[in-house]
Amino acid sequence: MKRLLSLVLVGLLCVSILGTVGIAAEKKGKLTIWAWDPNFNIPVMAEAKARYQKLNPKVEIEIVEMAKADVEQRLNTVLASGAREGLPDIVLIEDYNAQKYLQAYPGAFVDLTKAINFKEFAAYKTELMTLNRKIYGVPFDSGVSALFYRRDILAEAGYKPEDLYNITWDQLIEIGKKVKAKTGKALLGFDPADGGLIRIMMQSTGEWYFDEQGNPKIVNNEAIREAFKIYKKLMDSGIIKQTSGWNEWVASFNNGDSAAVITGCWIIGSIKAEKSQSGLWGVAPTPRLNLKNSVNYSNLGGSSWYITARSRNRQVAEDFMKTTFAADRDFYQKILVGQGALGSYLPAQDGPAFTEPDPFFGGQKVFADLAAWMREIPPVNYGLFTYEADSALMAVMPDYIAGRIDLDTALQRAAVQLENQIAF
Repeated sequence: MKRLLSLVLVGLLCVSILGTVGIAAEKKGKLTIWAWDPNFNIPVMAEAKARYQKLNPKVEIEIVEMAKADVEQRLNTVLASGAREGLPDIVLIEDYNAQKYLQAYPGAFVDLTKAINFKEFAAYKTELMTLNRKIYGVPFDSGVSALFYRRDILAEAGYKPEDLYNITWDQLIEIGKKVKAKTGKALLGFDPADGGLIRIMMQSTGEWYFDEQGNPKIVNNEAIREAFKIYKKLMDSGIIKQTSGWNEWVASFNNGDSAAVITGCWIIGSIKAEKSQSGLWGVAPTPRLNLKNSVNYSNLGGSSWYITARSRNRQVAEDFMKTTFAADRDFYQKILVGQGALGSYLPAQDGPAFTEPDPFFGGQKVFADLAAWMREIPPVNYGLFTYEADSALMAVMPDYIAGRIDLDTALQRAAVQLENQIAF
């Protein structure tokens, strides 16, 4: 009898445990997600939604597409008002603006330090979403930069792919002069008003516009000084095709007017848009500055996902992000092939989509190379006012390039303008 009673109790215990597991595993509720870009972020999130709902059919997920500026404006408006309603559960935030939100609105986003294994993400992405040793976002796409170049044009000038590896900007300029002399082609299409290259050059040194306390660091910033010198050398060298705006810039390499482009890996889709150039492109690491702390790895752009602290379904939101962006290796293969999204989740990077040779790039394993370079990007805290600093520096750049002012004067003027812009 005792034996029978024991068996009954064990059976009831097993049923109880299984029932508890079943209840714990069953997720319910609705998630609202804000993001921009119908060709990139939106389909990526739609893929994550489909995968999660397959496992959790009772969870409703609404993806709200807006322009990037509208996402930022609505997010700022609601957070500044202190309203309890009107926020999404998950929102996409550009990496350059992350610290601005985290510091301006303390407690607005969920601390995910213990919820996500951040050691599995690229270190530089984790750094930018960290405040007071707490990590608030889930890293998404990398903007790992590279030198994308036309193999055929460089070969005509006498260069092999290995000649472009681990070079300095000064060496690149000399290569550009030879390319121009041999082929008549400009090396780079370049908008002198765009501060993107400044950011690439700075991050290659692990420096930024601000010091560790968040104070502007312009005049005595060796990375900025060296970057300004390179800008002027590029413009004085005769190897640049000047462009204005996105369309002209892309057209400069799509039309074959320029032989290379240096920017974030997200440009691959635009390069491949000119299908007639398949097989003619290659990729090399980013040039470095003439500074001891500069490396041939850097970044431009990128965004990450944040869970708002006022989410009614916070636990579901955390589980969604943990299950997809922080665990699903196959998911990262799918979005790499489908949208060209190079995620910063390291365990996914030994998958087939990363290691396949790319015919467009002459059989080079482009994403394997980019993923390897991504791991070496120096971490940088972007601070609160990256775009304000960009604006101040590029405002003085034309006079500096034209020789109307010297470097010290240019940086002093930029520093004053930045101080005025961010003064409270």
